Amino acid sequence: MQQLVSFIAAKLVDAPEQVEASQREEVDAVTVELKVAKEDLGKIIGKQGRTARSIRTVLAAAAEKRQKRCRLEILE
Repeated sequence: MQQLVSFIAAKLVDAPEQVEASQREEVDAVTVELKVAKEDLGKIIGKQGRTARSIRTVLAAAAEKRQKRCRLEILE
């Protein structure tokens, strides 16, 4: 999950070397935390959150395949 989010985010931003994704296992779900450069934050979120929603949808589909629940947190 972490690699998937990292790959997608790196393709969207201007500074792909500053993309950091970490994964936290919890009892009921997996949480993926995404950090990008401050100037690229708008590109990850997108207009009205559409890009972030799309990333979450792809992540949910990948998690469903592994029979897990997954959350994406975008950190500043």
